[in-house]
Amino acid sequence: MPSLNSKVRENYPFLINYFSKGIENTNKNIAHCILFYGTDIQAQYDLALEISRMLNCTGDHTPECKCLNCNWIRENQHPAVLTVSKVDNKPSNDDSKTVISIDQARMIKNDLLVTSEYHRVLIFCDKDKEGNVCGLNVTNFQEPTANALLKTFEEPPSKTTFFFLTKDKSDMISTIISRAQCFFVPSMKEDTRDFSLVKDAIENYLELERNEVLDLNDKLLALARENEPMEVLVQIQNFMTELLKSNVHNKGLKLKLLKDINSVEKAKKELQLNMNIQTIIENLCFDLILGD
Repeated sequence: MPSLNSKVRENYPFLINYFSKGIENTNKNIAHCILFYGTDIQAQYDLALEISRMLNCTGDHTPECKCLNCNWIRENQHPAVLTVSKVDNKPSNDDSKTVISIDQARMIKNDLLVTSEYHRVLIFCDKDKEGNVCGLNVTNFQEPTANALLKTFEEPPSKTTFFFLTKDKSDMISTIISRAQCFFVPSMKEDTRDFSLVKDAIENYLELERNEVLDLNDKLLALARENEPMEVLVQIQNFMTELLKSNVHNKGLKLKLLKDINSVEKAKKELQLNMNIQTIIENLCFDLILGD
């Protein structure tokens, strides 16, 4: 059976390659705050662990390395690679059960004052009743707690990286998003998500010429007016995600699809801000067809 890190590397070669290059840099040149978003939170968590392993490897720096740090992280037992959730790594006197608390924030700040020989990684997420990894949102990671850590996020101690895992960037408060480097992590699960509503309108969008952008706009706007606009945007994103999964080794197409998925994410956020649907769809179509 393939190991966990080999599955992550196989499913997300582009992201692994991106972080590998940064880690191989003399100064370990990756962001201090990294936000992953997408429907598969477990995949985000596994990816964060693999990056943590690369950051802390003291062996031969191969995916199969058996050094103590690599083994600890594969077993999720490394003393400096910690999960922060409403049930993980809480102070002994903290009886909160539904949120990452301000007391946790204070404990994290105090712990980070102590120097460490390791590269410390804190993975912020949620957990369900069964202990499964879930995404952060404004309910389980509230603004007062996030604000208590903002200075730490902005100016962390050396050799410290924070990961935030969420389904949708709009689930996070803006002060976290503005301080984090954000990456969409597509789901590689076998189950497919519905895009039947938009398939006819969107399936050939990659082949459209500049003079056809208004035709795409008319089709998508009609769908948004006849149906729930958010569902239309979600299905467009589902279509792009499925296309991404089937073209995982095509670097050029993958970059284009990741950019387009981010464009749809922007449109979803605009919809939540009650922007005019006609403007939202028009901006999206121009981004998809005319964007660099």
